[in-house]
Amino acid sequence: MAAFLYRIGRWAFRRRRLVGALWLGALVLAVGAAALAPAAEDEDLSMPGTESQKAFDLLDERFPQSNSQGAEARLVFRAPDGQRVTARENKAAVEQALGSLDAGGQLASTTDPYETGAVSEDGTVAYSTITYTADAVDLTASTKSALEDAADRARDAGLTVEIGGSALDAEEEPGGTTEIIGVVVAAVVLVLALGSLVAAGLSLVTAFVGVAIAFGLVSALAVPLGLTSTVAILALMLGLAVGIDYALFITSRYRDERAQGSEPEEAAGRAVGTAGSAVVFAGATVVIALAGLGVVGIPELTRMGLGGAGAVALAVLVALTLVPALFGFFGRRVLSRAARKAARPGNPRRPHHLPGTSGRPGLGTRWARFVLRRPLAVLMVAGLGLGAVALPALSLELGLPGDESKSVQTTQRRAYDLLSDGFGPGFNGPLTVVVDLPPSADPRATTDLVARTVRDVDGVASVGAPVLSRTEDTAVLTAVPRTAPNSGETKDLVHTLRNAARTVEADTGAAVLVTGTTAMNIDISEAMSDALVPYLTVVIGLAVLLLTVVFRSVLVPVKAALGFLLSVGAAFGVLVAVFQWGWAADLLGIEQTGPVMSLMPILVIGIVFGLAMDYEVFLLSRMREAHVHGAAPGEAVVQGFRHSGRVVAAAAVIMISVFAGFIGMTSPTIQTMGVGLAAAVAFDAFVVRMAIAPAVLALLGHRAWWLPRILNRVLPNADLEGETLSRPVPAPAADPDAGARRLPVGRD
Repeated sequence: MAAFLYRIGRWAFRRRRLVGALWLGALVLAVGAAALAPAAEDEDLSMPGTESQKAFDLLDERFPQSNSQGAEARLVFRAPDGQRVTARENKAAVEQALGSLDAGGQLASTTDPYETGAVSEDGTVAYSTITYTADAVDLTASTKSALEDAADRARDAGLTVEIGGSALDAEEEPGGTTEIIGVVVAAVVLVLALGSLVAAGLSLVTAFVGVAIAFGLVSALAVPLGLTSTVAILALMLGLAVGIDYALFITSRYRDERAQGSEPEEAAGRAVGTAGSAVVFAGATVVIALAGLGVVGIPELTRMGLGGAGAVALAVLVALTLVPALFGFFGRRVLSRAARKAARPGNPRRPHHLPGTSGRPGLGTRWARFVLRRPLAVLMVAGLGLGAVALPALSLELGLPGDESKSVQTTQRRAYDLLSDGFGPGFNGPLTVVVDLPPSADPRATTDLVARTVRDVDGVASVGAPVLSRTEDTAVLTAVPRTAPNSGETKDLVHTLRNAARTVEADTGAAVLVTGTTAMNIDISEAMSDALVPYLTVVIGLAVLLLTVVFRSVLVPVKAALGFLLSVGAAFGVLVAVFQWGWAADLLGIEQTGPVMSLMPILVIGIVFGLAMDYEVFLLSRMREAHVHGAAPGEAVVQGFRHSGRVVAAAAVIMISVFAGFIGMTSPTIQTMGVGLAAAVAFDAFVVRMAIAPAVLALLGHRAWWLPRILNRVLPNADLEGETLSRPVPAPAADPDAGARRLPVGRD
């Protein structure tokens, strides 16, 4: 692979105008397609095969005039202090507000709270349920304005009015202040790490090109493939983070090669052949892990995985082609000012004595030698520390965010609180019981039996009257729990209701299904919990297999996999501490604690797996290179840190900054993802790879690179250290210097 990538690097450098034009054309086409494409439509989260989804599908089939997962709004009215909503003036204000909603259009139905009994026992709160024929993302601006105008009309009469439900839900758009701050921090770190504005700008520009193309493609394919705004944001987040890192790694290697005296084109080829090989393997692990999310069976998670994988694949292609092309455009300006000064004609210093290659050992070298002197102590402190941070993960609870997780500044959250105060905590999470009646059953008798059975279950606050379909083959009942939607008691209630339904099915032959948003969230959370261990097993197995091929070692992959588990465990501990327990929640702008979003553990595992392998490959590839060239085990560790430690640390800080920049978004999904990924990268890069990895290698010595003979014969040679570049490499026919050229190796 090293020889193939070496040729790509030289070709891209030599044909830089063609490469630049091709990427510019791709960028224009992607942005143009996104601009012409219709807006994305966020779809409701679904889980094929679950009881909840089967019930939703049945409702859509038997009640075609309605949309079982369509938009819904609740206008919640509260009377002024000391008054009741049933008072004549307040009742008139409520009725006028509801009457102002235009009939027809996207409006399906509006309920009168005084006719349906939707008034709290103390008479202070009432609500009207408003349903629409379209999903929330398809509601027109005029439809939403009419709803808000109705609320304002009642407010003018002195009532407190809030709007709950999904009708006013809006898509999360990237580009906020915190994301910009994250990019600025990344730019500052790049300048400090590379000592050159041009080199830093090169990494940022190439990352932006890849992200812009990925974002444009996701936007253009949003409607035909059902890609949501969350997919686009994940592609933006991952593409930006890995794009900067991959460009940084190749740029750093290019500068090293130039410092050793290589000509620019030669240095570009060697940088892509060595660091580019690491980029390919690192990117491949991310792509495979993200694409593997499809095995879970949740369409939205599959789309998120594929969207993120596509963005990472683009970042790899940009790093392998556009980055060396820009080396050709910028020339010596990619080097630091000190390196450019030292390389001027007439300077007495030889190229391989450029600044940074000699003199006082750097921080990475000093840290590596410290770990080598006290490997056991470093291993114990780092391992026990991560174990302590991971302890809260034992209390991990999964759920899906609703209105209760939104900011108290939103009308949806205030409506949620009003309904909880007036009707009880379970009112915001009603359960829908769907009865599929057989032809031989008496519809009324069967539905009455189901209603009595549900009402007798402990934990049910109330059961609504059954509603039959026109053909009387399906009935729908609404059961209100006594407890909040995300509580453990409500989860137990759903299981109890389903067990009770089996008895009715045996007696009547009718199929009884329990669904609703709350039940669907419970089903998805349980499916995520069940899939967590198998997916983690597959990911760990993949890590061991890939790293065995890359490093031709058995113990190094095992060490990397165990370190990955520590990183993930510590990240889960942070998620529990912040989002469940509320630690530092105010500092991060998180206003409501509760269960961790059910998609997060598997999503974090998939993403962090790839990123963890990034740092493992980039750091240990230099150690492996030194080992292959005869360095002692300890010296190989020192050389790895000397050449890659600073770059890996800078890359980790950049990635943490990018992920942390998304914490400021209002979407609980994106907030959770930002916190989890930023924490995981910090733990993995600075604790696992920078402390635990060298400590373990120091303790293992030569045994770290042991590989059984049979595996040595069977496994392919990935050649990350570029050993094949020391042999004659045929030049491309178009090269004016065509012929075999022998390249030096090990001049670092």
